[in-house]
Amino acid sequence: MLSIIGFLTILTIVVLLIGGRITPIMGLVLVPVGGALLAGFNIVDIGGFFNEGIDSVISVVIMFIFAILFFGIMQDTGLFDPLINKMIALTKGSVVAVAVGTVIVGAVAHLDGSGASTFLITIPALLPLYLKLRMSPYLLLLLVGLSASIMNLVPWAGPIGRAGAVLGVDPSALWRPLIPVQISAMLLLIVLAAFLGIREKRRISRMSDDEVAKADAEAEVAATSETAEPAVVERDPALARPKLLWLNLLISLAVITVLVWDILPSGLVFMLGLSIALPINYPKVNDQMERIKTHAPNALMMAAIILAAGSFLGIMNGTGMLDSLATDLVMILPAFVVPYLHVIMGVFGVPFDLVLSTDAYYFALLPVVEQIVTSHGVDSITAAYTMIIGNIIGTFVSPFSPALWLALGLAGLEMGKHIRYSFFWVWGFSIVLLIVAFLIGVI
Repeated sequence: MLSIIGFLTILTIVVLLIGGRITPIMGLVLVPVGGALLAGFNIVDIGGFFNEGIDSVISVVIMFIFAILFFGIMQDTGLFDPLINKMIALTKGSVVAVAVGTVIVGAVAHLDGSGASTFLITIPALLPLYLKLRMSPYLLLLLVGLSASIMNLVPWAGPIGRAGAVLGVDPSALWRPLIPVQISAMLLLIVLAAFLGIREKRRISRMSDDEVAKADAEAEVAATSETAEPAVVERDPALARPKLLWLNLLISLAVITVLVWDILPSGLVFMLGLSIALPINYPKVNDQMERIKTHAPNALMMAAIILAAGSFLGIMNGTGMLDSLATDLVMILPAFVVPYLHVIMGVFGVPFDLVLSTDAYYFALLPVVEQIVTSHGVDSITAAYTMIIGNIIGTFVSPFSPALWLALGLAGLEMGKHIRYSFFWVWGFSIVLLIVAFLIGVI
């Protein structure tokens, strides 16, 4: 009975999330409570499960809130702008260089872990350049999406935080072994970008006169459009702090270094970083509060989702539904499949992105798979890494990504064409990255 109720609870959450019928917070809170009541537990029991679940994720919540605020402030000061603008200036005129530069610009822009801000920076800055060189804007979206997906492995981005909440592990601790994977992925992506740039150059050389005229007309329209942006990142001059560039860079490097060395809890690291950076850049208290208010919605939304996930996991674990479901699934699945279930899920992680939201993948699928494979001797961290690496590369090819819809709007592109253009490159890249992670011993 517990297995059936657990399965129906998870299925209900997934269906509601996919159908857009409910917010992740409501789904992760209301549905498990209903399942626990149906399973015969009383309100007092559920309250205890809730407390246990919240205790397991509170450190993740603290880290998320202050990490998002910290990197939001760094974006406001214009810390990343000089590198981004320099890369854009260097890549002008060469199709291959533009493709490679796009990857680097996308990685730098995504240091704050926000897909929306990444696309707001990169698309307006690079789209006119792509159109001027007659390059496909879908290539721009593919390369920025892949670059941002790789950077999404940082602990203050969503996927690692969600996995940390599920496993009860500090996201920074999850991230540190993944740093070699990130470095390898960026190097591979630069190679892929060069290859795609060469392919794009050949495509451009084969364009007919009509296609050339059409591409040039689109570039001219983009250049004269009221919404077009110059190929540099413009910031509010009242917020930029160019004279403090090196100091802000030093503060950011210090924060990341302390995270990597695991000297202090990640939440405290970002608290200290924010407390130092904010008054240095914005001495007036009113300005400090304004900056916090600007970035608070993103920070609180992610924190609220993680807290809701803590409630979900606490109830599912406390009632025994997850254990029961995992035990019964093992009996149903073929014996030779069970020990490798996490690998199967990882290999098909990108296709899952087309049918599952990020919340459904990490909060509904990962706990069940982790319970199943750990009973067969697979380490829970290995199972999580396999599913994360296989899925995270497909973040920005998923119709469930709000940031992707923003990017499509900024570039004037269509979701269907983007998926057709990018899907197999993204899926292939994720499989290659899984192999790399296996070879270097991460999984």
